[in-house]
Amino acid sequence: MSLTDVIEGTKTAVDADPRNAAVSFSVANALKPGTATQVDVRVRDHTLTVDEPAALGGTDTSANPVEYALAALGSCQVITYQFWAAKLGVPLDGVKVTVDGDIDLHGFFGFSESTRPGFGDVRVSVELSGPAGAEVYEDLKRQVDEHCPVLDLFRNPTPVKTSLA
Repeated sequence: MSLTDVIEGTKTAVDADPRNAAVSFSVANALKPGTATQVDVRVRDHTLTVDEPAALGGTDTSANPVEYALAALGSCQVITYQFWAAKLGVPLDGVKVTVDGDIDLHGFFGFSESTRPGFGDVRVSVELSGPAGAEVYEDLKRQVDEHCPVLDLFRNPTPVKTSLA
């Protein structure tokens, strides 16, 4: 199924009933030996591992949570570029996204209560290739930056509730 088919099919379903636009995602996380964590993506039967580098007490068996956060942002950008290029009819041969982020460990380790534990700065670099002109790709970038769900998570506060079971 092409992306334009997905877009049109989703539009038809949402036009028929706006509740069709509401989707939920769920993952379950369980500690393994050391700092490794097994993540099970519910419903879709995918599993991945998260760990920390040795310098942060882990065994470095896979990427750490903040690297996955950057990966989520970069991959969401790539996908959103594809969707919006299809929606706008913009020819797009390739998309490469590099995401870099800086964290001050004072916040994570509690060495300073005035330092955020999360990213202080995130930089997204996008390389697009294709036959369209620079102005077309700038408009595409504006649409992607406005509609990318994970970029929205980075840019805006999201209500989160935690509880102990």
